[in-house]
Amino acid sequence: MIEPLLEVRDLCVDFGANAAVRGVNFDLAAGEIVGLVGESGSGKSTLARAILRLLQPARGRVQFLGQDLLQCSGAALRARRRELQIVFQDPLASLNPRMTVGEAIGEPLQIFEPKLTARARQLQVDAMLERVGLASGMAGRYPHEFSGGQCQRVGIARAMILRPKLLICDEVVSSLDMSIQGQIVNLLIDLQREAAMAVLFISHNLAVVRHLSRRVMVIYLGKLVEIALCDALFATPKHPYTRALLAAVPQLPGVVAAPAAPTAAAAPTVPGAPVLPAERIQQARFQQARLMASGCAYRDRCPYVLPLCETEEPPLIEVGAGHWAACHRSHETLIPLSFPS
Repeated sequence: MIEPLLEVRDLCVDFGANAAVRGVNFDLAAGEIVGLVGESGSGKSTLARAILRLLQPARGRVQFLGQDLLQCSGAALRARRRELQIVFQDPLASLNPRMTVGEAIGEPLQIFEPKLTARARQLQVDAMLERVGLASGMAGRYPHEFSGGQCQRVGIARAMILRPKLLICDEVVSSLDMSIQGQIVNLLIDLQREAAMAVLFISHNLAVVRHLSRRVMVIYLGKLVEIALCDALFATPKHPYTRALLAAVPQLPGVVAAPAAPTAAAAPTVPGAPVLPAERIQQARFQQARLMASGCAYRDRCPYVLPLCETEEPPLIEVGAGHWAACHRSHETLIPLSFPS
């Protein structure tokens, strides 16, 4: 057996009395692209930041190349940073407005390769700018002089300048125009192949995840509810929440809609739904705490709910070769779904 590049075990993140990530377990192999999908607020970004220890988990283990990142000293963790990089959702907000893009891209080299001369560093920055589709002459410009797509290319260049072994992409295309999204996705694919790095790709765009990923993980209220190879998950989803996500994808005109699961009392929430009014936020928190206290957290929205779902939380079990689901009815044959290409 080849040792995984990244092993996450029983990872939990709490914000006060609220559990944002609950007992997450998964492995990521070197050179593998894994997608992480779920509604807004499901814990995707929190999980990513906990893995990199940008926030402190309540408990768990994050093993990277045999070293537990959660037990590392500050110096040891800083030394690992060059191998663990992240590209954030908002490309403009993730760049320092007082630094030129050349300075932003070159800063990691100053930190991790201080012996490089200024000329050598500049040559690497220029080469990386051109690699992500920007002219080297743009190095002296500031972030506000770039479009959103160009700023995201700068963020990718900054993350890739150290050739990391693991790149986490946190909703990197969600704020971009559709025409630009494809360019950024294709750039990431090319860079991943060249560097043979692992990628954890976080998104609520199922079409992008399907195009990029070898495996897909589905998260709901901070807990992984399904993990499968990409083709298997889109062809035969085993968890009702996964089926709801697929059914919520808008159909193009002229495309025959796939047969959907029976309609639940609460329709699947499409990512980007309006924020709850202030007077309902506290009520929603109490409801979420009740669902997470015992039983299946998805039971109030599930069309296949059983009495057992009220009292016993389903474990994540293997229901097929490499296909895992956390549902008491995952072994039953449900109406098949297809996904538009």
